[in-house]
Amino acid sequence: MFIVVGVTGGIAAYKTVQLVRLLVKGGHDVHVVPTQDAVRFVGLPTWEAISRNPVTTSVHDDVARVRHVALGQSADLVIVAPATANTLAKMAAGLADDLLGTTLLATTAPVVVAPAMHTEMWRHPATTQNMATLLERGVVVVGPDSGELTGGDSGPGRMSEPEAILEVALAQVDARGMGDARTADLAGLRVAVSAGGTREPIDPVRFIGNRSSGRQGIAVALAAADRGAEVVLIAAHVDDGVLAEASARPDVRVVRVGTAAELAHEAALAAESADVVVMAAAVADYRVAEVSPLKRTKDSAPGGGITLDLIENDDVLAGLVAARRDGQTIVGFAAETPAAGETLLERGRRKAARKGADLLAVNEVGWSKGFETAENALVVLDAAGVVTATPSGTKREVADALWDMVRETRAKAK
Repeated sequence: MFIVVGVTGGIAAYKTVQLVRLLVKGGHDVHVVPTQDAVRFVGLPTWEAISRNPVTTSVHDDVARVRHVALGQSADLVIVAPATANTLAKMAAGLADDLLGTTLLATTAPVVVAPAMHTEMWRHPATTQNMATLLERGVVVVGPDSGELTGGDSGPGRMSEPEAILEVALAQVDARGMGDARTADLAGLRVAVSAGGTREPIDPVRFIGNRSSGRQGIAVALAAADRGAEVVLIAAHVDDGVLAEASARPDVRVVRVGTAAELAHEAALAAESADVVVMAAAVADYRVAEVSPLKRTKDSAPGGGITLDLIENDDVLAGLVAARRDGQTIVGFAAETPAAGETLLERGRRKAARKGADLLAVNEVGWSKGFETAENALVVLDAAGVVTATPSGTKREVADALWDMVRETRAKAK
Protein backbone atom coordinates (compact mmCIF):
# COMPACT_ATOMS: atom_id res chain seq x y z
CA MET A 1 0.00 0.00 0.00
CA PHE A 2 1.31 3.49 -0.92
CA ILE A 3 1.20 5.56 2.29
CA VAL A 4 2.13 9.21 2.72
CA VAL A 5 3.14 10.27 6.22
CA GLY A 6 3.09 14.03 6.76
CA VAL A 7 5.23 15.26 9.65
CA THR A 8 4.84 18.77 11.04
CA GLY A 9 6.87 20.90 13.41
CA GLY A 10 6.25 19.48 16.86
CA ILE A 11 8.43 17.69 19.39
CA ALA A 12 6.20 14.63 18.98
CA ALA A 13 7.82 14.09 15.57
CA TYR A 14 10.22 11.70 17.29
CA LYS A 15 7.29 9.31 17.86
CA THR A 16 6.44 9.38 14.16
CA VAL A 17 9.76 7.69 13.43
CA GLN A 18 8.35 4.58 15.14
CA LEU A 19 5.08 4.92 13.21
CA VAL A 20 6.96 4.96 9.90
CA ARG A 21 9.02 1.99 11.04
CA LEU A 22 5.87 0.00 11.85
CA LEU A 23 4.37 0.82 8.46
CA VAL A 24 7.52 -0.22 6.62
CA LYS A 25 7.72 -3.45 8.63
CA GLY A 26 4.13 -4.09 7.60
CA GLY A 27 5.26 -4.17 3.97
CA HIS A 28 3.94 -0.74 2.94
CA ASP A 29 5.60 1.75 0.57
CA VAL A 30 5.97 4.76 2.85
CA HIS A 31 6.75 8.30 1.65
CA VAL A 32 7.48 10.87 4.35
CA VAL A 33 6.56 14.50 3.65
CA PRO A 34 7.93 16.70 6.43
CA THR A 35 7.45 20.44 6.71
CA GLN A 36 10.45 22.73 6.98
CA ASP A 37 9.83 23.08 10.71
CA ALA A 38 9.56 19.30 11.13
CA VAL A 39 13.14 18.71 9.95
CA ARG A 40 14.34 20.90 12.81
CA PHE A 41 13.16 18.10 15.12
CA VAL A 42 14.00 15.02 13.00
CA GLY A 43 16.32 15.42 10.01
CA LEU A 44 15.92 14.23 6.43
CA PRO A 45 18.54 11.44 6.72
CA THR A 46 16.50 9.78 9.47
CA TRP A 47 13.29 9.88 7.46
CA GLU A 48 15.03 8.50 4.36
CA ALA A 49 16.71 5.71 6.32
CA ILE A 50 13.52 4.66 8.08
CA SER A 51 11.14 4.99 5.09
CA ARG A 52 13.64 3.67 2.51
CA ASN A 53 12.46 6.39 0.12
CA PRO A 54 13.88 9.82 -0.79
CA VAL A 55 12.47 12.69 1.25
CA THR A 56 12.12 16.37 0.39
CA THR A 57 10.21 19.34 1.75
CA SER A 58 10.11 21.32 -1.48
CA VAL A 59 7.51 21.52 -4.25
CA HIS A 60 10.39 22.42 -6.60
CA ASP A 61 12.14 19.03 -6.40
CA ASP A 62 11.38 16.32 -8.98
CA VAL A 63 9.31 18.79 -11.02
CA ALA A 64 9.23 16.50 -14.06
CA ARG A 65 7.06 14.02 -12.12
CA VAL A 66 4.88 16.85 -10.79
CA ARG A 67 5.70 15.54 -7.32
CA HIS A 68 3.65 18.22 -5.58
CA VAL A 69 0.45 16.46 -6.72
CA ALA A 70 1.74 13.01 -7.68
CA LEU A 71 2.19 11.96 -4.06
CA GLY A 72 -1.42 12.77 -3.19
CA GLN A 73 -2.76 11.17 -6.36
CA SER A 74 -0.81 7.95 -5.72
CA ALA A 75 -1.62 7.63 -2.02
CA ASP A 76 -3.86 4.89 -0.66
CA LEU A 77 -3.66 6.52 2.76
CA VAL A 78 -2.36 9.81 4.18
CA ILE A 79 -1.36 10.20 7.83
CA VAL A 80 -0.34 13.51 9.41
CA ALA A 81 1.48 12.95 12.70
CA PRO A 82 2.05 15.08 14.60
CA ALA A 83 -0.58 17.51 13.36
CA THR A 84 0.12 20.88 14.96
CA ALA A 85 -2.49 23.58 15.52
CA ASN A 86 -0.96 25.51 12.63
CA THR A 87 -1.21 22.54 10.28
CA LEU A 88 -4.82 21.83 11.25
CA ALA A 89 -5.67 25.48 10.56
CA LYS A 90 -4.00 25.32 7.14
CA MET A 91 -5.81 22.09 6.30
CA ALA A 92 -9.17 23.60 7.28
CA ALA A 93 -8.47 26.66 5.13
CA GLY A 94 -7.21 24.57 2.20
CA LEU A 95 -3.81 26.26 2.11
CA ALA A 96 -1.12 24.63 -0.03
CA ASP A 97 2.07 26.61 0.55
CA ASP A 98 4.33 23.56 0.88
CA LEU A 99 4.64 19.97 -0.32
CA LEU A 100 2.43 18.59 2.45
CA GLY A 101 -0.31 21.11 1.69
CA THR A 102 -0.36 20.31 -2.03
CA THR A 103 -0.31 16.57 -1.27
CA LEU A 104 -3.33 16.89 1.00
CA LEU A 105 -5.30 18.87 -1.58
CA ALA A 106 -4.43 16.40 -4.35
CA THR A 107 -5.45 13.22 -2.56
CA THR A 108 -8.76 11.37 -2.49
CA ALA A 109 -7.38 8.76 -0.08
CA PRO A 110 -8.44 8.53 3.59
CA VAL A 111 -6.70 11.21 5.67
CA VAL A 112 -5.87 10.53 9.32
CA VAL A 113 -4.49 13.22 11.63
CA ALA A 114 -2.90 12.82 15.06
CA PRO A 115 -3.04 16.23 16.77
CA ALA A 116 -0.27 17.29 19.17
CA MET A 117 -0.13 20.63 20.96
CA HIS A 118 -0.46 22.22 24.39
CA THR A 119 -3.83 21.95 26.08
CA GLU A 120 -4.68 25.64 25.70
CA MET A 121 -4.06 25.46 21.95
CA TRP A 122 -6.17 22.31 21.61
CA ARG A 123 -9.06 23.92 23.50
CA HIS A 124 -8.87 27.28 21.71
CA PRO A 125 -12.08 28.11 19.80
CA ALA A 126 -10.13 28.44 16.54
CA THR A 127 -8.74 24.92 16.84
CA THR A 128 -12.15 23.60 17.88
CA GLN A 129 -13.73 25.14 14.78
CA ASN A 130 -10.95 23.87 12.53
CA MET A 131 -11.39 20.35 13.88
CA ALA A 132 -15.15 20.52 13.29
CA THR A 133 -14.50 21.56 9.68
CA LEU A 134 -12.05 18.72 9.10
CA LEU A 135 -14.36 16.15 10.68
CA GLU A 136 -17.19 17.31 8.42
CA ARG A 137 -14.93 16.67 5.44
CA GLY A 138 -14.26 13.12 6.55
CA VAL A 139 -10.82 13.55 8.09
CA VAL A 140 -10.26 10.93 10.79
CA VAL A 141 -8.78 12.08 14.08
CA VAL A 142 -6.69 9.99 16.47
CA GLY A 143 -6.23 11.59 19.87
CA PRO A 144 -4.91 13.70 21.31
CA ASP A 145 -4.36 11.78 24.53
CA SER A 146 -4.14 13.27 27.99
CA GLY A 147 -0.78 13.16 29.71
CA GLU A 148 2.50 14.94 30.33
CA LEU A 149 3.38 17.57 27.73
CA THR A 150 6.58 19.42 26.88
CA GLY A 151 7.62 21.89 29.57
CA GLY A 152 6.02 20.00 32.44
CA ASP A 153 2.40 20.77 31.54
CA SER A 154 -0.18 18.03 31.65
CA GLY A 155 -3.56 17.61 29.97
CA PRO A 156 -5.12 16.75 26.62
CA GLY A 157 -2.77 17.46 23.71
CA ARG A 158 -0.29 14.60 23.80
CA MET A 159 0.06 12.79 20.45
CA SER A 160 -1.35 9.27 20.54
CA GLU A 161 1.08 6.38 20.52
CA PRO A 162 2.26 5.08 17.13
CA GLU A 163 0.50 1.74 17.59
CA ALA A 164 -2.85 3.45 18.17
CA ILE A 165 -2.41 5.69 15.13
CA LEU A 166 -1.44 2.67 13.02
CA GLU A 167 -4.55 0.75 14.06
CA VAL A 168 -6.98 3.55 13.25
CA ALA A 169 -5.24 4.50 10.01
CA LEU A 170 -5.16 0.99 8.55
CA ALA A 171 -8.79 0.51 9.57
CA GLN A 172 -9.79 3.39 7.28
CA VAL A 173 -8.38 1.53 4.28
CA ASP A 174 -9.98 -1.72 5.46
CA ALA A 175 -13.35 0.05 5.65
CA ARG A 176 -13.05 1.44 2.13
CA GLY A 177 -11.74 -1.79 0.68
CA MET A 178 -14.21 -4.29 2.13
CA GLY A 179 -15.94 -4.76 -1.21
CA ASP A 180 -19.58 -5.29 -2.03
CA ALA A 181 -19.89 -8.30 0.28
CA ARG A 182 -19.88 -6.06 3.36
CA THR A 183 -21.14 -2.78 1.96
CA ALA A 184 -24.28 -1.81 3.91
CA ASP A 185 -24.88 -5.43 4.93
CA LEU A 186 -26.10 -4.19 8.34
CA ALA A 187 -28.45 -1.58 6.87
CA GLY A 188 -31.73 -1.42 8.69
CA LEU A 189 -30.35 -2.83 11.94
CA ARG A 190 -30.46 -0.85 15.16
CA VAL A 191 -27.38 -1.61 17.22
CA ALA A 192 -26.33 -0.81 20.79
CA VAL A 193 -22.66 -1.17 21.72
CA SER A 194 -20.93 -0.50 25.04
CA ALA A 195 -17.25 0.40 25.33
CA GLY A 196 -14.66 1.52 27.85
CA GLY A 197 -14.25 0.82 31.53
CA THR A 198 -16.64 1.75 34.33
CA ARG A 199 -15.44 3.66 37.38
CA GLU A 200 -16.88 3.00 40.84
CA PRO A 201 -16.32 5.94 43.22
CA ILE A 202 -14.62 5.49 46.57
CA ASP A 203 -14.83 9.17 47.47
CA PRO A 204 -15.00 12.41 45.44
CA VAL A 205 -11.37 11.87 44.35
CA ARG A 206 -10.75 8.14 43.97
CA PHE A 207 -12.41 5.26 42.17
CA ILE A 208 -12.10 1.57 41.36
CA GLY A 209 -11.42 1.21 37.64
CA ASN A 210 -9.73 -0.93 35.03
CA ARG A 211 -7.30 -0.61 32.12
CA SER A 212 -9.79 -0.78 29.27
CA SER A 213 -9.15 1.92 26.66
CA GLY A 214 -12.49 1.34 24.93
CA ARG A 215 -10.81 0.93 21.52
CA GLN A 216 -12.28 -2.51 20.80
CA GLY A 217 -15.83 -1.46 21.63
CA ILE A 218 -15.51 1.72 19.59
CA ALA A 219 -14.12 -0.32 16.68
CA VAL A 220 -17.22 -2.53 16.93
CA ALA A 221 -19.49 0.52 16.86
CA LEU A 222 -17.71 2.17 13.92
CA ALA A 223 -17.65 -1.09 11.94
CA ALA A 224 -21.41 -1.41 12.40
CA ALA A 225 -21.97 2.20 11.29
CA ASP A 226 -19.73 1.75 8.25
CA ARG A 227 -21.79 -1.28 7.29
CA GLY A 228 -25.07 0.63 7.45
CA ALA A 229 -26.37 0.14 10.99
CA GLU A 230 -27.89 2.81 13.19
CA VAL A 231 -25.67 2.80 16.29
CA VAL A 232 -25.98 3.84 19.92
CA LEU A 233 -22.56 3.80 21.61
CA ILE A 234 -22.67 3.66 25.40
CA ALA A 235 -19.24 4.90 26.43
CA ALA A 236 -17.92 4.38 29.94
CA HIS A 237 -14.49 5.89 30.65
CA VAL A 238 -12.90 6.55 27.25
CA ASP A 239 -10.41 9.33 26.49
CA ASP A 240 -11.89 12.08 24.32
CA GLY A 241 -9.28 11.41 21.65
CA VAL A 242 -10.24 7.74 21.40
CA LEU A 243 -13.90 8.73 21.15
CA ALA A 244 -13.41 11.61 18.69
CA GLU A 245 -14.32 9.81 15.46
CA ALA A 246 -17.43 8.16 16.91
CA SER A 247 -18.59 11.46 18.43
CA ALA A 248 -18.35 13.16 15.03
CA ARG A 249 -20.38 10.53 13.19
CA PRO A 250 -24.03 11.37 12.46
CA ASP A 251 -24.85 7.64 12.38
CA VAL A 252 -23.47 7.04 15.90
CA ARG A 253 -25.23 8.43 18.97
CA VAL A 254 -22.84 8.54 21.93
CA VAL A 255 -24.12 8.24 25.50
CA ARG A 256 -21.53 8.81 28.25
CA VAL A 257 -21.76 6.87 31.52
CA GLY A 258 -19.55 6.44 34.57
CA THR A 259 -20.54 3.59 36.83
CA ALA A 260 -21.78 0.07 36.21
CA ALA A 261 -25.25 1.07 37.40
CA GLU A 262 -25.37 3.96 34.92
CA LEU A 263 -24.20 1.68 32.13
CA ALA A 264 -26.83 -0.91 33.02
CA HIS A 265 -29.56 1.74 32.91
CA GLU A 266 -28.52 3.14 29.53
CA ALA A 267 -27.96 -0.33 28.06
CA ALA A 268 -31.45 -1.39 29.09
CA LEU A 269 -32.94 1.72 27.47
CA ALA A 270 -30.98 1.19 24.24
CA ALA A 271 -31.85 -2.51 24.17
CA GLU A 272 -35.57 -1.73 24.08
CA SER A 273 -35.30 -0.81 20.40
CA ALA A 274 -32.04 -2.54 19.40
CA ASP A 275 -31.87 -5.53 17.09
CA VAL A 276 -28.33 -6.31 18.27
CA VAL A 277 -26.67 -5.50 21.59
CA VAL A 278 -22.88 -5.86 21.94
CA MET A 279 -21.57 -5.48 25.48
CA ALA A 280 -17.87 -4.79 24.94
CA ALA A 281 -17.38 -2.53 27.97
CA ALA A 282 -15.27 -3.68 30.91
CA VAL A 283 -17.84 -3.46 33.69
CA ALA A 284 -16.75 -3.47 37.33
CA ASP A 285 -17.91 -6.57 39.20
CA TYR A 286 -17.94 -4.72 42.53
CA ARG A 287 -18.62 -1.27 43.92
CA VAL A 288 -17.90 0.35 47.27
CA ALA A 289 -20.69 -0.29 49.78
CA GLU A 290 -20.49 3.21 51.21
CA VAL A 291 -19.05 6.06 49.15
CA SER A 292 -17.44 8.68 51.35
CA PRO A 293 -18.78 12.22 50.79
CA LEU A 294 -15.31 13.57 51.64
CA LYS A 295 -11.86 12.52 50.50
CA ARG A 296 -10.50 9.72 52.65
CA THR A 297 -7.27 10.94 54.21
CA LYS A 298 -4.47 9.44 56.25
CA ASP A 299 -5.82 11.39 59.22
CA SER A 300 -9.09 9.47 58.94
CA ALA A 301 -7.20 6.15 59.06
CA PRO A 302 -4.90 6.43 62.08
CA GLY A 303 -4.21 2.70 61.96
CA GLY A 304 -2.21 3.10 58.76
CA GLY A 305 -4.69 1.65 56.29
CA ILE A 306 -8.19 1.78 54.86
CA THR A 307 -10.57 -1.15 54.52
CA LEU A 308 -13.17 -0.96 51.77
CA ASP A 309 -16.34 -3.02 51.90
CA LEU A 310 -17.28 -4.06 48.36
CA ILE A 311 -20.65 -5.28 47.16
CA GLU A 312 -21.40 -7.04 43.90
CA ASN A 313 -22.82 -5.08 40.99
CA ASP A 314 -25.73 -6.46 39.02
CA ASP A 315 -24.72 -8.58 36.02
CA VAL A 316 -25.51 -6.22 33.13
CA LEU A 317 -25.17 -8.83 30.38
CA ALA A 318 -27.28 -11.42 32.20
CA GLY A 319 -29.95 -8.78 32.78
CA LEU A 320 -30.10 -7.93 29.09
CA VAL A 321 -30.34 -11.62 28.20
CA ALA A 322 -33.20 -12.10 30.67
CA ALA A 323 -35.12 -9.20 29.08
CA ARG A 324 -34.28 -10.19 25.51
CA ARG A 325 -37.02 -9.78 22.90
CA ASP A 326 -37.74 -12.29 20.15
CA GLY A 327 -35.37 -11.72 17.25
CA GLN A 328 -32.86 -9.77 19.32
CA THR A 329 -29.20 -10.86 19.26
CA ILE A 330 -27.00 -10.27 22.30
CA VAL A 331 -23.22 -10.46 22.23
CA GLY A 332 -21.04 -10.40 25.33
CA PHE A 333 -17.34 -9.90 25.88
CA ALA A 334 -15.28 -11.71 28.49
CA ALA A 335 -11.75 -10.65 29.39
CA GLU A 336 -10.05 -13.55 31.15
CA THR A 337 -6.73 -14.44 32.77
CA PRO A 338 -6.81 -18.26 32.97
CA ALA A 339 -5.34 -19.71 36.13
CA ALA A 340 -2.73 -22.46 36.11
CA GLY A 341 -4.15 -25.75 34.89
CA GLU A 342 -7.06 -24.27 32.95
CA THR A 343 -7.50 -22.87 29.47
CA LEU A 344 -9.10 -19.75 28.09
CA LEU A 345 -11.69 -21.95 26.39
CA GLU A 346 -12.67 -23.63 29.67
CA ARG A 347 -13.22 -20.30 31.38
CA GLY A 348 -15.09 -18.98 28.38
CA ARG A 349 -17.46 -21.94 28.24
CA ARG A 350 -18.33 -21.62 31.91
CA LYS A 351 -19.10 -17.95 31.43
CA ALA A 352 -21.09 -18.62 28.24
CA ALA A 353 -23.28 -21.11 30.12
CA ARG A 354 -23.79 -18.63 32.95
CA LYS A 355 -24.53 -15.57 30.80
CA GLY A 356 -26.78 -17.06 28.11
CA ALA A 357 -25.77 -14.63 25.34
CA ASP A 358 -26.07 -15.64 21.69
CA LEU A 359 -22.34 -15.07 21.23
CA LEU A 360 -19.56 -14.58 23.76
CA ALA A 361 -16.27 -13.05 22.58
CA VAL A 362 -13.55 -14.25 24.93
CA ASN A 363 -10.13 -12.65 24.95
CA GLU A 364 -7.13 -13.31 27.13
CA VAL A 365 -5.84 -10.24 28.91
CA GLY A 366 -2.81 -9.54 31.04
CA TRP A 367 -0.13 -6.98 31.67
CA SER A 368 0.66 -6.79 27.96
CA LYS A 369 -2.36 -8.45 26.33
CA GLY A 370 -5.81 -7.24 25.30
CA PHE A 371 -6.00 -3.89 27.09
CA GLU A 372 -4.20 -0.80 25.73
CA THR A 373 -2.84 -2.63 22.68
CA ALA A 374 -3.40 -2.06 18.95
CA GLU A 375 -4.31 -5.69 18.23
CA ASN A 376 -6.61 -8.27 19.75
CA ALA A 377 -7.45 -11.95 19.45
CA LEU A 378 -10.84 -13.47 20.32
CA VAL A 379 -12.38 -16.88 20.74
CA VAL A 380 -16.06 -16.50 19.84
CA LEU A 381 -18.43 -19.02 21.42
CA ASP A 382 -22.10 -19.60 20.66
CA ALA A 383 -24.75 -20.14 23.35
CA ALA A 384 -23.79 -23.83 23.56
CA GLY A 385 -20.12 -23.07 24.09
CA VAL A 386 -19.08 -24.13 20.59
CA VAL A 387 -16.22 -22.17 19.03
CA THR A 388 -17.59 -20.37 15.98
CA ALA A 389 -14.59 -18.17 15.11
CA THR A 390 -11.13 -17.14 16.33
CA PRO A 391 -10.52 -13.71 14.75
CA SER A 392 -7.28 -11.83 15.35
CA GLY A 393 -5.57 -8.72 13.99
CA THR A 394 -6.23 -5.03 14.48
CA LYS A 395 -9.22 -4.23 16.62
CA ARG A 396 -11.09 -3.03 13.54
CA GLU A 397 -10.39 -6.35 11.76
CA VAL A 398 -11.62 -8.20 14.83
CA ALA A 399 -14.73 -5.99 14.93
CA ASP A 400 -15.64 -6.77 11.32
CA ALA A 401 -15.11 -10.49 11.91
CA LEU A 402 -17.43 -10.28 14.91
CA TRP A 403 -20.15 -8.62 12.81
CA ASP A 404 -19.77 -11.40 10.25
CA MET A 405 -20.54 -13.88 13.06
CA VAL A 406 -23.53 -11.81 14.19
CA ARG A 407 -24.96 -11.86 10.66
CA GLU A 408 -24.46 -15.61 10.46
CA THR A 409 -26.09 -16.15 13.85
CA ARG A 410 -29.11 -14.05 12.94
CA ALA A 411 -29.48 -15.85 9.60
CA LYS A 412 -29.53 -19.23 11.35
CA ALA A 413 -32.16 -18.01 13.83
CA LYS A 414 -34.65 -17.11 11.08
